[in-house]
Amino acid sequence: MDSYRDAKRYLDKFKRVDVAVDAFYSGDLPPASTPKSNSHQPSTSKLHSLFDKYKDSDGEDITAEGTIKFCTDLDVDPEDVVLLAVAYELKSKRMAEWNKKGWTEGWKELGCDSIAAMKTVLPKLKDKLAKDKAYFRKVYLHTFDFARAEGQRSLPIESAQALWSLLIPHGLSGGALAHTQKDGDGDISMSGEEGWKEEYTDWWLEFLTEKKLKGVSKDTWSMFLDFMTTIDAKFEKYDTEEAWPSTIDDFVEWARERLRN
Repeated sequence: MDSYRDAKRYLDKFKRVDVAVDAFYSGDLPPASTPKSNSHQPSTSKLHSLFDKYKDSDGEDITAEGTIKFCTDLDVDPEDVVLLAVAYELKSKRMAEWNKKGWTEGWKELGCDSIAAMKTVLPKLKDKLAKDKAYFRKVYLHTFDFARAEGQRSLPIESAQALWSLLIPHGLSGGALAHTQKDGDGDISMSGEEGWKEEYTDWWLEFLTEKKLKGVSKDTWSMFLDFMTTIDAKFEKYDTEEAWPSTIDDFVEWARERLRN
């Protein structure tokens, strides 16, 4: 056990020494917040060499061709949801594009400087994305910005649907999209009330197709996450007076009609 590291984790979580000491003796050890593949200090030169292996021969960044080669070496499908977490960690600004600064800083933060180490950390990132609500939100919000085309304010509907079909089932599988509700003081508390169901994801994608939208705004993308985690299973408690995007308002009416039939 690394006593210094454990002590820091207790203090980071509980802020007060007396509370941290009590937690220590009760065995309430806070988990490490960032998955690490090993304890050594990652090598900048190794990361730069890896980056140069995949970057365009006539450019400064890794783009689509290099990304496919990278995924092949990692034994990961280019459409695997974990790559959305990797894009967040490496601060990717465009889909299938990676710059050297984000690549180097991101992998160093994750404790990786080799393909072997990266292979080890990917399952941890994928698990965190499924289970950690705060982390899921960060990756989800980042996904909108990096998936849209440069200069565009909205996300093409086909891209949005594809990304929702990756993210939502994964978040549901581990609890990152578990139902929550506000208590009387406005705080968020876990509730046993059933919320978003897997089939509702299909309903949402079907609704968008029927509506023939061309794009999804950032407001709709962002607020849909809150909608999924707070709506009840029968869409009965939806407050139409709140400032929801009209697309979500219309979907609630569409879903209620389907539930009646």
